[in-house]
Amino acid sequence: MSGFKEPNYSDRQKAAAEARQKILDKFRARPSADDPAVKAREAERAAVAANRAKAKAARDAEKEEEKRRAAEAAAAEAARIAREQEEAAARQAALEAEQKAKRDARYAARKDRGKKKK
Repeated sequence: MSGFKEPNYSDRQKAAAEARQKILDKFRARPSADDPAVKAREAERAAVAANRAKAKAARDAEKEEEKRRAAEAAAAEAARIAREQEEAAARQAALEAEQKAKRDARYAARKDRGKKKK
């Protein structure tokens, strides 16, 4: 069994040149842009991108519709709260008017009692 042989400078240069040549050959063997297989892959990628864009547009439209519905619901809730506050204010005003009328009636009755005694 022989030991490890340290590659010398010329061996390393030769290995590097061979690696560069393999890369260059691989690049040259690549199909050109007008090759049918390349065109088919490009068409498939374009179709996938179009489907993705269509799905994104649908999601965006759905999100906008949801936002619009939420805004409408919030506006309806705000209107309901405002209406309830107005009704409560009207009930309070009616109650105060009723209480004032009772108070005035008691005051008038007390005055009438006072006048009858004299």
